Amino acid sequence: MSQQELDGTLTGAPPGGGGLADYRPPSMAEAAGWASERNMRQIEETPLPTNIGTLLRTAAVETPDRPVLVFFDDDETITYGELDRRVDEVTTALSRLGVRRGTRVSIMVFTQSTYPLTWLALARIGAVAQPLNYNYTSRELHFMLTDFGAEFLVIDAELLSVFEGMETAVLPRDRLLVVGDGAQAYPNRWRDIVPLCPAQYRPNREPDLDDLMNVQYTSGTTGLPKGALQTHRFWLTFGRVGAAQFQDRLERILIAQPFYYIDAQWLMLMTIYRRGTAYVARKQSASRFPGWLKTYRINYCNFPEVVSKQPAQPDDAENDMIVASCYSHRRENYPWYERRYGFLARQGFSMTELGCALYVPMEAGAMTGTGTVGIPVAFREAKIMDAEGFEVPRGAVGELCVRTKSGLLPRSILQGYHNRPEATRDAFHEGGWFRTGDAARQDEAGWFFYLGRRKDMVRRNSENISAVEVEGVLRGMVEILEAAVLPVPDELRGEEVKAYLLLAEGKTPADCPPPVVFAHCERLLARFKIPRYLEYVAEFPRTPSLKIKKSALIAAKPDLCAGSYDRVEGRWR
Repeated sequence: MSQQELDGTLTGAPPGGGGLADYRPPSMAEAAGWASERNMRQIEETPLPTNIGTLLRTAAVETPDRPVLVFFDDDETITYGELDRRVDEVTTALSRLGVRRGTRVSIMVFTQSTYPLTWLALARIGAVAQPLNYNYTSRELHFMLTDFGAEFLVIDAELLSVFEGMETAVLPRDRLLVVGDGAQAYPNRWRDIVPLCPAQYRPNREPDLDDLMNVQYTSGTTGLPKGALQTHRFWLTFGRVGAAQFQDRLERILIAQPFYYIDAQWLMLMTIYRRGTAYVARKQSASRFPGWLKTYRINYCNFPEVVSKQPAQPDDAENDMIVASCYSHRRENYPWYERRYGFLARQGFSMTELGCALYVPMEAGAMTGTGTVGIPVAFREAKIMDAEGFEVPRGAVGELCVRTKSGLLPRSILQGYHNRPEATRDAFHEGGWFRTGDAARQDEAGWFFYLGRRKDMVRRNSENISAVEVEGVLRGMVEILEAAVLPVPDELRGEEVKAYLLLAEGKTPADCPPPVVFAHCERLLARFKIPRYLEYVAEFPRTPSLKIKKSALIAAKPDLCAGSYDRVEGRWR
């Protein structure tokens, strides 16, 4: 993207507006008078619960009979009182297996009640959770368990083949707690242990706010994922900020993301803060999504852009929705969503390392469709910086950097990366400013605008995919000398994965046809990481240091899909 295009992204008038002359962003003084902003600043002065377990226990005492989690695909409703009791049962079961404060426990189960029960039980013990994507291959699982230093694994019985397919064993079988039917060869099965445990667990010492809760892995430019160290303070701040930015008006919340994402975890905590009810889908579905909003009278959701591709219906706006988070959607969609569905469409900026960092207040209707990602949430401050860590002038493009608000230490963003001291060092500028790796700018009124990633990543259907990891898998084929992976724009998924292949000397595409390449990737990569497009090249453009110059690949032709083999359509384009 050229500088002219970047500037155009920022200065264009809101869709449907009267032109740039009619557009005036609200000042920060105006924003300070809004209820959303008052809520944000007030919660900075309000003490957090002592830990995640305390948050749940307090809610269970206040509203024991109110539903908190509804797994509607499984016809299972859990009240606050029942959730507190069942979490204690799981806590007792895990402690009897040997899980203690600081014990590292990986979780690899499908979206069902087992996941939040396990996560909340680990929070109550003071153990450390590693959420795992249930689409991982044996290779990926081996890396995750090994890098984390897993001591126990809670796993669905249907996924045991992935565990058993690892080249070397990481955990003995008696360190697994298996959810589901079968698995006779494993001594610890959920259904045989958890229901028999009393709900009487009390830790010798309650976890502290700054005790580690999650090692949440996120793809990075170094190839393999890095584990962000997240404390109880991180998660409690995240959930409280979520409730505050929507003026505490939300009672019924939809969770349609898997629990191994931070989205589902913070939405659950926001629900508990609100004493509301979360309706949980087993699996995302664009066609069923509008029906979920109506059937369960949802007030808030993370709204996927692909849902808007469904044919318009006369009753689209007949729902109980108040506001939806629409992250990284095309900016012209925001006013259209508001007209079509009748809810407020709001942008923001979040990261695994930060939680929620920026938000667009509910009252900021003038900013709808402008492309802004808002202003800092409570507990956060943001700047646009250059490579040396100096703030750039308003209007200039730089890197978005975020830190815990000065005077509100200890830090409520990530504590660093697990076993990656160099990555941790490089992630921060002096003063605790976390470098997001994203290009952005701030206008004169104080609003931030996200311009794109500086990282070598593909973002497909909200999944962050490391180009370096996929390239490493492709180079594992003897026929492939080098590979370059790039994002390709896609209307439905945001971006798709394209791989450029330079074959080894003497090899031709006939020796390494697309189906063979895809089959190789299927064995080693989760489905969402597998390239959709392949293109063979005779040579790569190079930088002076002989690195592959990906910008030249992007600039080589206007349509990056042209000349590629399309895995979905099974043809050359």
